[in-house]
Amino acid sequence: MANIPILKMTTWIEETYIEGLLLDKPSRRAVAMVVVKNPLADRYKDDLSELIEIGHYLGAVLSARARDMLGIVPGEVAGIGKGCIVGEDGEIEHAAAVLYAKKTDKGFDKSFQCETNGHPVEMMGNAKIGSINDPLDIPIGYKGDPFMCSHRDSITVNMPGAPKRDEMVVIGVITDTPRPNERISEAIINYGKSSKRNK
Repeated sequence: MANIPILKMTTWIEETYIEGLLLDKPSRRAVAMVVVKNPLADRYKDDLSELIEIGHYLGAVLSARARDMLGIVPGEVAGIGKGCIVGEDGEIEHAAAVLYAKKTDKGFDKSFQCETNGHPVEMMGNAKIGSINDPLDIPIGYKGDPFMCSHRDSITVNMPGAPKRDEMVVIGVITDTPRPNERISEAIINYGKSSKRNK
């Protein structure tokens, strides 16, 4: 998509070395964020296909950037997450089109998971209408099962100077481990059913 209105991009890594005790290896989370113009800012439109295309393109870009920051191959990806902050001239439905909409061969999840060797499952995500410097909590889930307890986590991010009223901040997150020092990996969260643990 050659005419996508990208304004700026940033990537960073959080490394945890001690969580209760010294970890055998650091737990790492890579965040990739991009600021784009919202082509539907300040105007109503029933057809949101343009935003679905943007989401599909950015899913691939953000997952590749985050994975490259960790220096890992797709099979080494553990957790994934996504988010979007829409500037005040946009609608929350614009974030839904970017993050959640699915077509047969398109969608943020589909292109993001091509870089992670993930199963075609729903990614954990969060979105809101916001203004410059607003933070967003990005939920993280295991790439093969978002309800597997060992990888469920979140990370708070913000893009300095964005989003302006006619912009969107789109975020992708990749981890290379479960939660730091997790100890309830066998628990499964299953839509309100009781979790089970092996003794």
